[in-house]
Order: sequence, then structure tokens, then C-alpha cells
Amino acid sequence: MAGRAQIATKSSALIAMIADEDTVTGFLLAGVGNVDLRRKTNYLIVDSKTTVKAIEDAFKEFTTREDIAVVLISQYVANMIRFLVDSYNKPVPAILEIPSKDHPYDPAHDSVLSRVKYLFSAESVASGRR
Repeated sequence: MAGRAQIATKSSALIAMIADEDTVTGFLLAGVGNVDLRRKTNYLIVDSKTTVKAIEDAFKEFTTREDIAVVLISQYVANMIRFLVDSYNKPVPAILEIPSKDHPYDPAHDSVLSRVKYLFSAESVASGRR
């Protein structure tokens, strides 16, 4: 299809995770995990000892890797690096904020949902509908 962003990989694309231990473990049990030849993983487990710098570095690494198509990030972790999440504007990899066991989902803080609302409100104003 013309005009769509293509994932530049030879075989398949990965899902990356930045979340708490329970969430990452669940996805690893579902088969999402990957460790490459350089011992690089496609996930970061965030706990009370994880620094904001480590989260920022993982986010930047996952969003620049060509073999990753989706980055799943717990919403409470995304709130720690909200400036990075909100400034990210590329279609691939897609950034999806997910709830965690201890932190419920808050649609007011979801960057994707706020962009969709903005686009639909701007579209309705441009077309004369309300």
C-alpha cells in the first residue's frame, strides 16, 4: 500500500516493553521476549530502584531500533517521561500506553487518545460540524 510506513526488517518485528515486573512477565510468558546476540533485550522492568534516566534511555533505544514495531509502556511509567512520549511523533514504532496491576488506566494522560481527540475536533471544525 502506497504512503504507509514500512518496518525495515528482514524477518519479523518485535514488541518492546517498559513496565513493572508483573506486566513484563505476563508478556514474556506470552512469547513477546527477545534477546539478541549482543544480549540486548526488548524489555525494561521498572521497579522502585529504576532511575528516570534508565527509563529515558530504554525509550530512546526502543524507538530507534529498526526491529521494533510497537513499544508498550505502562502509563505510570510514561508519566515519568511524559515529555519524551508526547514529543514522539513517528508512526513506527507505535507507542501504546497500557495499565498495570497497581496503577489504573487514566484516559486524561494518554498521549495517543489526546491526539485522536484533537484530530477529530479539528476535523469537525474544518468541516463545519460540531
